[in-house]
Amino acid sequence: MSPAGAVLRALIARHGPVGFDVLMDTALYHPVHGFYASGGRAGRRGDFLTSPEVGPLFGAVLASALDEWWREVGNPAVFVVVEAGAGPGTLARAVLQARPACSHALRYVLVETSAAQRAMHGTGLPIEDAASAFASITVFDDDEPRVELPDGPIVVSLPHLPKVPGPCLVVANELLDNLPVALAERAASGWHEIRVGIAEEELVEVRVPLRGEDTALLDRLAPDAEPGARVPLQRAAAGWVSEALRLAGPDGHVVAIDYATTTADLATRPQGDWLRTYRSHARGTHPLDDLGSQDITCEVAVDQLGVTPIANRSQVEWLRAHGIDLLVEEGRRSWEERAHLGDLEAVRARSRITEADALVDPAGLGAFRVLEWSPTPRS
Repeated sequence: MSPAGAVLRALIARHGPVGFDVLMDTALYHPVHGFYASGGRAGRRGDFLTSPEVGPLFGAVLASALDEWWREVGNPAVFVVVEAGAGPGTLARAVLQARPACSHALRYVLVETSAAQRAMHGTGLPIEDAASAFASITVFDDDEPRVELPDGPIVVSLPHLPKVPGPCLVVANELLDNLPVALAERAASGWHEIRVGIAEEELVEVRVPLRGEDTALLDRLAPDAEPGARVPLQRAAAGWVSEALRLAGPDGHVVAIDYATTTADLATRPQGDWLRTYRSHARGTHPLDDLGSQDITCEVAVDQLGVTPIANRSQVEWLRAHGIDLLVEEGRRSWEERAHLGDLEAVRARSRITEADALVDPAGLGAFRVLEWSPTPRS
């Protein structure tokens, strides 16, 4: 049994069968033996590829979107962007590299629970002390004090969502699918929870009746689920959305990018289709196997998130709304002008075209959904 599996086994020995959400939390986020603590990560040298790891184009589009949101709230002198689930900082590097117009006002907060991944934030990012990110400075002009704000971008790395004055933008790319989920299965007698116990030294599934609000929720969201159908219970994701909205504050904005659908849709599909494991850029084994050695992800049931998004569109639509086609055309022109030189600028221009193909592929990354919430919807 893996070290993370041994941790879970000890929990079960003390408390009895545990929810799948406890297993997922242990497998991914145990501070020593979890997947992200022990070297699991996104990237070409990691275990799976996300949009920012394709190349800097995704970050350049996000930078353009930041400028739009910054202007919508009146070009404030301080513009706080919180990236939740920042991983090793790949997206933040691309955003800053794109030099958005809001850079002088930008306070970019990377939030990553894994200490191993936070340790990578200092590579290529000018990380500053969190206490200084929102501090003003006093200067003296003809002996008269004047308060000024330091120029950005100012970059901060934290293990948890901060408490900062709003409004701010909270963005999460492929975070919600990694938050722990419980599992439920429809039986002839009603809904049951799939818990995890031990039999003959192995982790096994244990079914117990599901009670209370969770049963009512699933009866409402998946009323036609057949016996044997399974769905996730995404309490952690709903809690994150609620916390992110409080952080964003009035006139703030929350954006989450992930595979997303409805509870009823998930109930029609086999569990292995929406609850997936990954290791070394390939599908992994059963989620109960080799805890801590493979990623575990679950598609997001949007109707379980507690607050209806003001926008729910494909990544393709979102990228095009924020200027990917213009960026690609610029890259195409640069490539045509510099291809004969073969210099770094030409290579980057050519790469932008191939990156775009991957980002808008409807059979791949383009199938992600971009969910957006605003505490105070704009007119």
